Amino acid sequence: MQTVVLAAGQGTRMRPLTETVPKPMLPVADRPLCAHTADAAVEAGASELVFVVGYEADAVKSYFGAEYRGVPVSYAAQEEQLGTAHAVRAARKHLDEAFAVLNGDNLYDPAGVAELFESAPAIGAIEVEDPRNYGVLSADEGGTRVTKIVEKPAEPPSNLANAGAYAFPAEARDWLDVEKSERGEYEITDVVARVIEEYDVSPVTLSRWLDVGRPWELLEANEWKLGDLDRRIDGDVRGDAELRGDVVIEEGAVVEPGVVVEGPALIRSGADVGPNAYVRGATLIGEDCHVGHGVELKNSVLMAGANVPHLSYVGDSLLGTDVNLGAGTQVANLRHDEGDVKQTVKGERVSTGRRKYGVVAGPRAKTGINTSLAPGVVLSENATTNPGESVDRDR
Repeated sequence: MQTVVLAAGQGTRMRPLTETVPKPMLPVADRPLCAHTADAAVEAGASELVFVVGYEADAVKSYFGAEYRGVPVSYAAQEEQLGTAHAVRAARKHLDEAFAVLNGDNLYDPAGVAELFESAPAIGAIEVEDPRNYGVLSADEGGTRVTKIVEKPAEPPSNLANAGAYAFPAEARDWLDVEKSERGEYEITDVVARVIEEYDVSPVTLSRWLDVGRPWELLEANEWKLGDLDRRIDGDVRGDAELRGDVVIEEGAVVEPGVVVEGPALIRSGADVGPNAYVRGATLIGEDCHVGHGVELKNSVLMAGANVPHLSYVGDSLLGTDVNLGAGTQVANLRHDEGDVKQTVKGERVSTGRRKYGVVAGPRAKTGINTSLAPGVVLSENATTNPGESVDRDR
C-alpha cells in the first residue's frame, strides 16, 4: 500500500507558530506532527511514503530523507493549494498500485490505519456526537458498505464523520481529474464518490483521531502523544531534582537541583531546566530551551530555543522558536467568569473550547520584565512588550 501524506499547506490558522515552521513539522512530543502520520502508515505496512510538499518543503525533505524507517520516500510538489484531490494529483506519477491518502496534520490511532489498509477500498471515520459540521458517511443497512458522503448535512444519516483517511484501488489514480467545486477547489470527495460507484467501500471506525489545525489543537496533540511516552532518563539529572511519573529526559538535557517534574513531560536534548523550577502537566520542553530559577510551566509546549529564564509562570501555552520571556512574566490562563477562552484565528475571534488556555507566542517574540499576558493573547513573530506591561490584546 503506497501512502500519500499531504504536507503542503501553509497552516494559516496555526500562525504565528508556522511563520518559520510548516504545520506538518510542528512538534508533537518527540517528533514532528506528520511523523506520527508516517509512523502509523509504516506500522500498517506502507510500501512507500509519498509526501506532497509545498510551503517550507525543505524542512519535510530534510527530516524524512529518501528512506524512513526502512520505507522508501518520494516527494511531489504542490505549487498551489487547490484542494485535496489537487494535492493527490500532484503525487500521481509516483502511484502504481493501491494507495492510501492521509493528512499530515491529522493524528490517527495506528491500529485504525492498519485496519484501513487491510479493508481497502475503505474510508476512515470517527464517531462524533454532532456530525453536522463534518462530511458524514452514509452506509448500507448492515453498515458494511459506504453508499455516499454527505457534506455538513442538516439531518446527518449517521454519526460517522469523515476522518480524511482513504485507501483507494490503484484505478483511482486515473480519477483525480475532477471538476472544481463551488468553493473553487478540487475535492477528494468527488474521487471518493467515483470509487463508491465502482467498488464496495468499507467504513473503518477509528478509535481516536485529531485534526490539528489551530494552536489549541496542537496543545491537545501533545497531551495525547506525551501521555503515550514511557519513562526514560538519559540526560543529566543533578542533586535533589525530583522526577515523578512518565518523564523523559533526553541525552544532552540537564535538570538542575531543586527541580520538580511531574509527567507526562519530555525535556529534549540541549534543554536546561532549573534550578528550582516546577514542570507539570503534559509539557514539552524542546531542544536547546532554557527554563530558569523559580519558573513554573504547566501543560505547555516550548519549541526549540525558547527561553523562560526566571520567576515566571506559563500555563496552557505555546511558545514558538527562540521566544524569550523576561523575568517575572506571568501568563493568565483562566477567565474570571470561567468561560471558554477565545483566540483570534485569521481575523475571527473563536472559542478554543478550553477553560484553561494561555498564550501563543510567535518566533522570536520577547516580553519585558514583569509583563502580564491575558488568556488567549497572541504575540506575533518578533513582537515585544514593555517592562511591567499588562497585555490583553494581540500584537
